[in-house]
Order: sequence, then structure tokens, then C-alpha cells
Amino acid sequence: MKIFELLNKSFHVHDIKRFQEMWPKDWTLRFISLILAVGLWYFVGGDDTVDKNVLVPLEVINLPRDLVISNQFKREIEVTISGPRSQVLKIEKGDITKQVDLAQAVPGTMVIKNEIHLISVPRGVKVLRTQPDSIIFSMDKLIQKQLAVKPITKGNLAPHYVLQAVRMKPETISITGPQAVLAQLGALQTQTIDISGMNQSTQLQIPLDLNPALLDLIGETSVTADLVIAEETVEKHISGLPIELNGQGGARQVTPSTATITVLLPRSLARENKDLQSLFKVTAVDDGEAGQMTVKVSPRGNSLNSVQIVKVEPMVVTYSEDKPQLPSLFKPDQAPRKE
Repeated sequence: MKIFELLNKSFHVHDIKRFQEMWPKDWTLRFISLILAVGLWYFVGGDDTVDKNVLVPLEVINLPRDLVISNQFKREIEVTISGPRSQVLKIEKGDITKQVDLAQAVPGTMVIKNEIHLISVPRGVKVLRTQPDSIIFSMDKLIQKQLAVKPITKGNLAPHYVLQAVRMKPETISITGPQAVLAQLGALQTQTIDISGMNQSTQLQIPLDLNPALLDLIGETSVTADLVIAEETVEKHISGLPIELNGQGGARQVTPSTATITVLLPRSLARENKDLQSLFKVTAVDDGEAGQMTVKVSPRGNSLNSVQIVKVEPMVVTYSEDKPQLPSLFKPDQAPRKE
């Protein structure tokens, strides 16, 4: 208490007024300026300067429509930047990009310099160097080519079966790409199809066997392979087949009256059927030729669709009309007498 009393006695009213006259009237503005100056010094002048390596993606622009980049070039470059720590450490991959203008490109090789002044960075940050310092582009004409799809198979089918056909869907594929790449191709090949032990037709999805250049153009591509598999056939000669008339009006007789055919039968069908004549129907059809009819052979039943008719003998037969005999008006012993 004694201290406060002494202080109170030492300061008189005129001393307080004198102190107020000495304090500047714009002290508030001066105080704010001081705070701003300290903050600016801390964030700019007082912040450490650091270097950092950043991966910068390349952005190709204005590439002519009839040209394509045919080589594998670097899609990003390494850029060393320098600036205040608070700014530099916030910059990550993708925050800075480098545009490559190919508006003047022509077929051939182009070398583009990675000039540091063309790389846009935030204010206060500068680019020190790039790695690499240039990018090489190989320019080629862009063409379109239709390529057939060729199946590749390996292995052996089950015994007594044959691979009759491999049908591809699609049969051809249209590819647009560099002339240097497509000019060397005659066809597209599938990856190897293993047919070992197969005994029936099947459908498979098979990837194409693509080199890296084609893989970049069209990506992973699959096609459909229809494998047509059938049993081995044996050749048989069947004779003595009666020739039937195909719904002809009137009474007709054909000559010859039987036919001989040569057919290809599945091995199992030929082995199981003793009477091969019963498997076929032979018909004589009037084709408009006077006195002649065409011989047609057809298997009996839908189960014989795999049967192939190789030869028919004869292919044409002749016919004649059977005229009915008129009844006699007189008995032999009652013949009319001449007057």
C-alpha cells in the first residue's frame, strides 16, 4: 500500500497531460504498420529459401490431325524449383505442367528444348533447371488399315475327329496408327488356341497376340473363335437304291429303275448301320425335259445332316407312259363277217 501511495504522490495531473502531449496522435496506424512489417518479414524476408525437385507432366497441344507421335517419349520431366520454404513445400506433382506445342510438326524427328522460362510457376518461385533438357519426338503419318484375324491352334483333337474350320468374329479389324508400324503388318494373330482332346464344336473368347506398338494403339483386344469340329468320314458306295417317282400323275416307268450313290458318312454312323440303303431316299423329279427326269437323293431324317452326297449314278433317267389296253368288242370266234 505504501508503494501505491508513493506512486500516486509522484504523478501529478500536469505530468499526465504532459505525457499525453508527447504521445503521437496517429499511434494506432503506426502500430498496425509495425505488425504488418513484422509479418511480411516473417513470411517473405525471414522465410528460408529452399530447392525442390518436382515431376512436371508434359501436355502435347496442337498436334496436326494427319500426324501421330510414333515413339515412346517421356511423359513427364523433372524440374528443380527454388523459393521460400512455405511456398515450395506446398507444390506437388501436377501443380505445374509443361505444354509442348506441335503445331509446326512434320513427319520425321523433332527435338523440343525444355526452356525454363516457358514453365509457369507461382510468384516468388523460380525454375533452376530441367531434366532432361530436351524431348525427342518421332512424327509419322497417321493411316488406317484393315487387318484380317488369323487363328493359331496347337494340339490334336480326339481320335477320329477333324477340325473343319475356325471362323473368327470379327474376321477383320480396322486399326488407325503410324504408317511405319502398320505397313509391316499383313494380319493379326490370336494367342494360341489349344484344341487337344476336343471332340465337338465350340466357341471361345481368345485374346489377340499383340506386340507393344499395337498394344499401345488398340489395347487388350479379344475375338470370338468358332471351332467347327466333326467326326472323320468314310466313303461308301451304295447300290440298288429304288428310284421313286415324285408325285407324278398317271402311270410312268423310269429306266433304269435303281441308282448307285457314293456318300461320305461319319465313321460311327457307317459302323452302326448295317443296312445303309434304308438311310437314303432316291426320287425322280420331272425337270421339264421331254422324256427325262432328274435323280435326287436325300437322307432320311434330320440326324443325317452331316452326310455328304458325293456322286449319283445315273443323274438322269428316262420315262415312258404306260397306256391302258382297251377291251376288245368282239370275241375271237365272233369276228364280223365280210358281206
